[in-house]
Amino acid sequence: MAIELILKTPSVDTYLQLRTDGGLSGYAREAAETGLKNSLFSVMLLDGDRPIGMGRVIGDGGCFVQVTDIVVLPEYQGQGLGKRLMAAITEFIETELPATAYVSLIADVPANRLYEQFGFRETAPRSVGMSRRVD
Repeated sequence: MAIELILKTPSVDTYLQLRTDGGLSGYAREAAETGLKNSLFSVMLLDGDRPIGMGRVIGDGGCFVQVTDIVVLPEYQGQGLGKRLMAAITEFIETELPATAYVSLIADVPANRLYEQFGFRETAPRSVGMSRRVD
């Protein structure tokens, strides 16, 4: 069966499971419920009925947006599926957002090489990514 790409926000359970199984950090269920409702754009990969990947765009929809939650389950990596997610996200960015929107992401190495293929560039030394997370 071919892997299908669908434009859909994952359920909270699917979101949390894909993050965990894909090696990303976890979130409280309440945080995921709020965050998913406020997605600007979401895309998922399905192998039959099984969710195997996802990606989202979040932000204000005009000035600032961020690409986030890009994940493909480890057993499906290396098949170009991350590129499929990013192609769908890039199409959304280019067709639905103002040309002046500042689109950012935080790239884990070596995924930065994937994002470079879609026009993303490191901002250092002009600026550096920073984060704050209270656990």
